[in-house]
Amino acid sequence: MWCLQLLLSLLMIIKDVSSQWNVWMPRDISTMTNSCVVIPCTFMYPSGVRPYRGVHGIWYFGQPYPQFFPPVVFKSRTDIVHESYKGRTRLLGDLAQRNCTLRIGSVGTEHAGRYYFRADLGGANIFTYPDFSELKVLDQPNIDVPEEIVSNENLELTCYAPDNCPDVSPEITWLYAEYLPDPQFVSDYLEESNTAVLSSTLAFVPRPMHNGMMLGCRVHFPNTTFAYERLITLDVKYPPRSVWVNVTQEVMEESSVTLFCEVDSNPVPRVSWLFEGEVLLTETALNATLVLEGLDPSQEGLYTCVGDNGYGTMNSSMYLAVKFPPREPWVNSSQTVLEGSSLSLYCTTQGNPPPTLTWLKDGVLVGTITAEEESVLELEELTPQSDGVYRCLAENEHGRASSSLNVTVEFAPVLLEESKCTVVREGVQCVCIASGNPEPTVEFHLPDLNLTVNESEKRFSFYAHTDGHTTTGMIKLREKAHQGGDGGAGVNVHCSVSNVYGSDTVRLELQQEKKYMMAVIVGTIGGVAVIAFIIAAVRYVGRNNKKENGIPGQDLGSKLENPSLFYSAVKKDKQSLRKKVTELLGSKFSSILEESSTGEDGDYQPVSAMAALERQELNYAALEFMGVRPRDGASAQGDDGSDYTEIKAK
Repeated sequence: MWCLQLLLSLLMIIKDVSSQWNVWMPRDISTMTNSCVVIPCTFMYPSGVRPYRGVHGIWYFGQPYPQFFPPVVFKSRTDIVHESYKGRTRLLGDLAQRNCTLRIGSVGTEHAGRYYFRADLGGANIFTYPDFSELKVLDQPNIDVPEEIVSNENLELTCYAPDNCPDVSPEITWLYAEYLPDPQFVSDYLEESNTAVLSSTLAFVPRPMHNGMMLGCRVHFPNTTFAYERLITLDVKYPPRSVWVNVTQEVMEESSVTLFCEVDSNPVPRVSWLFEGEVLLTETALNATLVLEGLDPSQEGLYTCVGDNGYGTMNSSMYLAVKFPPREPWVNSSQTVLEGSSLSLYCTTQGNPPPTLTWLKDGVLVGTITAEEESVLELEELTPQSDGVYRCLAENEHGRASSSLNVTVEFAPVLLEESKCTVVREGVQCVCIASGNPEPTVEFHLPDLNLTVNESEKRFSFYAHTDGHTTTGMIKLREKAHQGGDGGAGVNVHCSVSNVYGSDTVRLELQQEKKYMMAVIVGTIGGVAVIAFIIAAVRYVGRNNKKENGIPGQDLGSKLENPSLFYSAVKKDKQSLRKKVTELLGSKFSSILEESSTGEDGDYQPVSAMAALERQELNYAALEFMGVRPRDGASAQGDDGSDYTEIKAK
């Protein structure tokens, strides 16, 4: 029952519609320039209206109101049409059959717009339908492109060509598709509302390399010269696929450097420079430049450029090395240690490249050379010789720096072998030499007198001197009563040295004469022999000069009158003789010859007679051996305290 009621309702609606002024035509229709187009049209009028003298129709362009005189496209009563439509339009439908289909040929772009139909049934039964069909005149085909093309995602592009001209049918081909990876083509024919469209779909998977690539479709009509093309540029979105930055750079401190970053992505990325997690620069661009000035070592490290465009992120890093000469090394403070102990000396510095560290003691290399920023010098079982200035030298190709410290080794006093007593002109002199750190004090003890001497007084002359870690003490015993009854043989002097680490006492022995007896004998004999040899040589030279330099009419007296000539000859022979004597007897006796020739290199001594030259008497020769102990019961001292031996020339 309800179905019957629905059917009756539909019939009533159709009847009502058929009794009104209505028209049907496609709202939109398109064609290519220079082609034709057929606009399908069907109109209705009230059933109660009876056409008077037939049914007539008019097509207007632009607007439906005749009072505004719109351009007439077609008019069934007359051939009067607008200039631009002359010879271009004709009615394909039968108005009596309520078919108002219109054909427009040789369509140009000026014909694009809205078309209205007006029914004329005679008399007052004239009606302009408000509905219209809008014609689009294309000079190139349409390509349907997605709003977003993403790399590595399937893409479909569709090219459309209108097929609303019954005279010709279009064909579609794709341009530059041969450069695509595995393209697929699908054609289709769409017909809707009495309009037709031919389409061709291109499917492929775009890559970043296809961004900016040109693609196109071509529409042509067979057996005509009509051809239409449309080109598009692919805008392929892809995440950053490369981030290029500088290679690792090495620069000196206080200089400047420019870091470059270039990102390949679509759309334009946001580029950021980061250092140790801190953002230094951000720009929306395909590249970003970071300028660093006045570099210091703290700016050395890894710099990262990050590109982010919403489709992905990529980064790349580079290392910036800041070169600088070694800084002043840090070393221990000066150290004071006890002999025999151990010590570690530390040296730490910074430099780029890492410096070599060298330990020097008093300018001499100690330890090993280390190519690091830290070096440890181990000193084992320190001795007094370890005392000194230790310097750590840091060097690299850009400069050098050093720091020093003092190592002081303290030790108990040690008496040196030079400590002794000797006989001098004034009496007996005792010397006590000791080395220690801190510097030792020196005292002399005279057990026979139960006396300690550490300063000068009337009876004793005391002297003390400190040089570095060595202390020298000296005492002179002026009175024989202090020396012993035998003039020194009974000397009894003790030396005591001490510092905070210990003390030592030793009896100072008077040097023994027997140790030097052989030296005295040999020296005496040698001296006599040398002097005798010199005398003989002088005589020999004199004779030779007399023979070689003799001139007739000139005697010895004349030579003596010219002492310069005679002295020069003697001097020459004496120099030759001195050389021979030195070669035979050694350098020990050369000093004797030097003394004998005193004055020869300066003013010569005049000679008064030959006899005086040949007959010279040697009174004595004195050989002084300091500190020689005299034989028991004998004294070798002269009145002036000198030792000598008298030699008479017979």
